[in-house]
Amino acid sequence: MNEPFIRHHEYNFIKQQTKIMQRTMTTDPKVIEAVRYSAASKVVEMFPEVTGEQKQLLEKISTLKSTDQYQEYLDELAPYVVDFPKVTEKQIKKLFPKNKKLTIPDLSEVDHKSLTYLGWSDIATSKVFMVYPLNGEVVGVEGRFTMANKKDVCSLCKGYGEVALVTAISKAKSSQSIDYYKAVGNYMCIDHHKCNQSITDVTALERFIYSVMG
Repeated sequence: MNEPFIRHHEYNFIKQQTKIMQRTMTTDPKVIEAVRYSAASKVVEMFPEVTGEQKQLLEKISTLKSTDQYQEYLDELAPYVVDFPKVTEKQIKKLFPKNKKLTIPDLSEVDHKSLTYLGWSDIATSKVFMVYPLNGEVVGVEGRFTMANKKDVCSLCKGYGEVALVTAISKAKSSQSIDYYKAVGNYMCIDHHKCNQSITDVTALERFIYSVMG
């Protein structure tokens, strides 16, 4: 039971559901019950392979009523959040071998429980770097970023804010031409910390990584 089983983006999703419950502005008990049932159903559906005890823990969301209870519930779940893999500078440099002067964030300050992906920007080269555990293997992708002139929706976390167009060259090869290359572009948060705090689904993130890796 003590084994962590909640990934960071899943924890974000659960937090999102508690916020929806707290924002329900009605005194109609049927509506309140429906919102609680919906939240519990969505949370449990995210974890189809959990044990009975883990399911009971998640289902507590349907019993929450006060602000204190919401926070106590999230605090109770926190120890079950899976840590982001601990990677060293040497490992990261191997992920980006073409970048001889790669700038790497201070890894000692990384909160491994608060990451879905490790991302950072190099302003000097207008590059974005992302590290992510994909199918049990830590992978890295890089792209160039161009700041958008207005706020927009991030393709990864679906949040609205300052974004940049991140463009990466796919490693996919074509049998038709040796000169073939394909650029993959998406608007993403320029603030990776904020993005990590908002992301509740990794489908778009993994689609982007797969597109780049070919």
